[in-house]
Amino acid sequence: MRKSLFTLALSAFIGFNANAQQVEFTEFDLDNGLHVIMHQDNSAPVVVTSVMYDVGGKDLGGKPETGLRSGFAHFFEHLLFEGSENIERGEFMKIIPANGGTFNANTSIDRTYYYEIFPSNKLELGLWLESERMLHPVIDQIGVDTQKEVVKEEKRQSTDAPYGKILEEINANLFDNHPYQNSVLGFVKDINASTLEEFYAYFDKFYTPSNAVLIVAGDIDYKETEALVRKYFSEVKDRGEVVRNFPSETPITETKKVETFDANIQLPAIIAAYRLPSQASRDAYVLDMISSYLSGGKSSVLYKKIVDEQKQALAVQAVNLGQVDHNIFALFAIPQGDVELDLILSEMDEEIKVMQTELISERDYQKLLNQFENRFVSSNASVEGIAGSLATYYLLYGDVNLINTQLDIYRSITREEIRDVAAKYLSPNQRVEIKYLPKKDEE
Repeated sequence: MRKSLFTLALSAFIGFNANAQQVEFTEFDLDNGLHVIMHQDNSAPVVVTSVMYDVGGKDLGGKPETGLRSGFAHFFEHLLFEGSENIERGEFMKIIPANGGTFNANTSIDRTYYYEIFPSNKLELGLWLESERMLHPVIDQIGVDTQKEVVKEEKRQSTDAPYGKILEEINANLFDNHPYQNSVLGFVKDINASTLEEFYAYFDKFYTPSNAVLIVAGDIDYKETEALVRKYFSEVKDRGEVVRNFPSETPITETKKVETFDANIQLPAIIAAYRLPSQASRDAYVLDMISSYLSGGKSSVLYKKIVDEQKQALAVQAVNLGQVDHNIFALFAIPQGDVELDLILSEMDEEIKVMQTELISERDYQKLLNQFENRFVSSNASVEGIAGSLATYYLLYGDVNLINTQLDIYRSITREEIRDVAAKYLSPNQRVEIKYLPKKDEE
């Protein structure tokens, strides 16, 4: 279920086709605080039932007096498939395919998302399954012990992959105070030390109706679907509002240089990471366009210059990773042969300096708009994609109608804004530089 930082960030951009139809939806709230969004598309006999919880890697388990634990939200991604009072252990993942459905779940630093895709005549089954997960899941020592081994193996597979620790290193060095400094998958020491009581407390705090959004999308009737939602979810008791008071970060005003080692690589990498405003800010949209201009395909300026023409790097990327409290903008490159890491970084900086002082061409600007428009086709071309977008815009952006209006934001960004935002945020004294090096035997 995990992807590399750069693959994940590049695939997460959402744009909108100029001629795309409006996505119609309707919303309502249950008395327990659960927000429900429905989207009707009767073109195919398919329905998506999904729940996004406002809980992610930034939300630590445990208690300050006994130790805070990372990785709890991801642990629950697995644990909540164990079963419920009405679903035997292990049956959850059998019921869905037995009824012609598919399912998945994923966790980010900010949220956890569960979804099922069923033939539309199985809508009621999908709603019942998600209500069971929210109402009375089985959280016991057997399940915790089982999932501890599963999660630790996933952690090993992730961090043992080449360059698999990059995001952890960026988080640890870019954030001094905010819990974004933690690993979504969790640190092994925290997983080992976690207790059943801590998982009880974590579920009670975060997996409450008012901390979630339910999406039902596809071949549905609004009136019938609302009645089914009320039937299965009204019974869930709200356990109170989730209150967060994360510590603030001091702006970076002097370059921080770090070296880190990875035994699973043969070629080093250079990373320059910047801590930037929230994904919902206008500047974050501009930075989306900047990252795409720098490395969005083989015709982008960094790839064409550093990989294709000068042959100094095997790979080069610029990524704007969207997050609720702080985005991460990262430059990344793997050198060709004996090319020095500092030289590659200076070549990337040279292109950014041009952006900070000159306007990109009108041709490149139109190319950027076309790229974002085309990405909408792939990200929202299915009811599955629409369901995920509705949940994301509601829970993480606070505006579900961005599914229809976000293109207007990108279109309103001027070439002058691109120049000014690059100058505002992307100077060397505002970043962490990480030399990601092969680990030698003596290290």
